Amino acid sequence: QVQLLESGGGLARPGGSLSLSCTATGSTDPIYSLGWYRQAPGKKRELVAHITSGFSINYLDEVKGRFTIRRDNAKNTVYLQMNDLRSDDTAVYYCTAVVITKYRDEYWGQGTQVTVSS
Repeated sequence: QVQLLESGGGLARPGGSLSLSCTATGSTDPIYSLGWYRQAPGKKRELVAHITSGFSINYLDEVKGRFTIRRDNAKNTVYLQMNDLRSDDTAVYYCTAVVITKYRDEYWGQGTQVTVSS
């Protein structure tokens, strides 16, 4: 069973920066992808960014050029650097991990709050 431990987040002013990190533990198989989703109040959960074990990356269009995802395969840790934050980046951010063996299993962290407000 994979467990995801998230850290970071908090409060930032518009134009400011925050960083998130997430470490996956307990996996006996390689973790294919690590990533971040977010969910704002009253909105659907959306993929912010994810990165595969081969370092293929996808970003939500709204965060391109502002957010950077990176991954340390040796530590099974994913990082999200968020710059030039906007009020509509306010959401709960969830870390995810996908393990592919015979099946595709996806795991979720408990979420960390990011609030952008002046």
